[in-house]
Amino acid sequence: MKNTLRHYCALLLLPLLVIQARGVAAQTVAPTQEAFESGTKPDYATSTVTLSTGDWTFTDALLGTDANDHKAGVQAARVENNGKLTMNFYLPGGAQVVTVRHAAYGTDASSGWELWAQAQSCGCNNWSKVGATVFSTTTTLQTAAFTVAIPGNVKFEIRKVSGGSARLNLDDFSVTAYGQVPAYPDNDNLAMGNPSGATPDTNFPNNYLLTKSQYVVGYNASQGKPNWVSWHLDKSNRGAVGRAGDFASDPSLPTGFYQVQPTSYSGTGFDRGHNCPSADRTNTIPDNTATFLMSNMMPQAPRNNQQTWAGLENYTRTFVDTGNYEVYIVCGSYGKGGTGVLTNGTLVYAETIDQGRVQVPSRTWKVIVLLPVGSNDVARVDASTRIIAVDLPNDNGLDTNWGVYRTSVDAIEAATGYDLLSALPTSVQAVVEAKVDNGPTQ
Repeated sequence: MKNTLRHYCALLLLPLLVIQARGVAAQTVAPTQEAFESGTKPDYATSTVTLSTGDWTFTDALLGTDANDHKAGVQAARVENNGKLTMNFYLPGGAQVVTVRHAAYGTDASSGWELWAQAQSCGCNNWSKVGATVFSTTTTLQTAAFTVAIPGNVKFEIRKVSGGSARLNLDDFSVTAYGQVPAYPDNDNLAMGNPSGATPDTNFPNNYLLTKSQYVVGYNASQGKPNWVSWHLDKSNRGAVGRAGDFASDPSLPTGFYQVQPTSYSGTGFDRGHNCPSADRTNTIPDNTATFLMSNMMPQAPRNNQQTWAGLENYTRTFVDTGNYEVYIVCGSYGKGGTGVLTNGTLVYAETIDQGRVQVPSRTWKVIVLLPVGSNDVARVDASTRIIAVDLPNDNGLDTNWGVYRTSVDAIEAATGYDLLSALPTSVQAVVEAKVDNGPTQ
């Protein structure tokens, strides 16, 4: 057993970083929560609103109650233009983690928003940004999590920073006190843990945390591909939207990171292989389009991608489509050098493509946690939970039966150095990570 990477900073504010240590089980805590259910504010004019937690100033914002407001209860905050929500009081006890649920209002376009914090101990009116800008691209409430790690009294402000007149819904603002380790919200894409302790700090370009509503990436800029991608899947993610097929570079990568292009794999003998697959995000067009960003791709041998890997993807979705199961998935690749095939049938070995800017992995791996639909997901994983782990050669001659490549989570951890399923209690990890799945494959 090992600890995930911890990145410490002398500043009061840490970037958005999920800190989960193996050996420290996630605790169930009672955070401060603002559900925006109390108070009334029907217009966008700047004014103070008394909510359950205290007085907030709403700027270009209101409390929305109509059918186009995406909300967990009867109302949610709705923000337009460059609006913001500002706490007019300090929370005692500091803050370790803040979570916020968010979605685009109605059918409005995407908006970007940020979390800012102010510690009372600074004795000033200075605000500091926490973590990365979050983009609300879907009409389904998603949860954004920020690790702030501020001791002492603190207050927060949420600022809409892009999207113009497109409106944004915000709901269920939750703050866990300083020093406490919160359980991740159900259905969070990182609920089972951050495998490499990835961080949105550009000083760590090869372990960069790239958070999207549809999935979360531990990105490796020098390899031009993910180290890993993590996501949650249930029936709500599956709809009638067709495959977008609009491969695109990822504009959300930081300045200075090489932008892998849709043509970077052309003529190489390797597929633009999805980590989070298109068919896992067919509820909305933006969700499906997000899976075609090149930051979600790895160079895969065509037989690996189109047959063996695809077979496991399809098998996983058979559980979800019944409506009886939800699934947590984390996958990635490691090693250097794979064997693909050119259009004329010639096998080709390569260690890199795109003039050395994208590394071809030698192995692709995946871990799947199958759970009956329910709540308190992390707490429900036990020794009887079915967990499928596979480790496939990135070779066009591999077997098309994914079951041949079943292995243990422990073995994948040993090969990659990652700490998978780190949110689970160590007693549960010790059992489930050592097992090799022997269930059916179809």
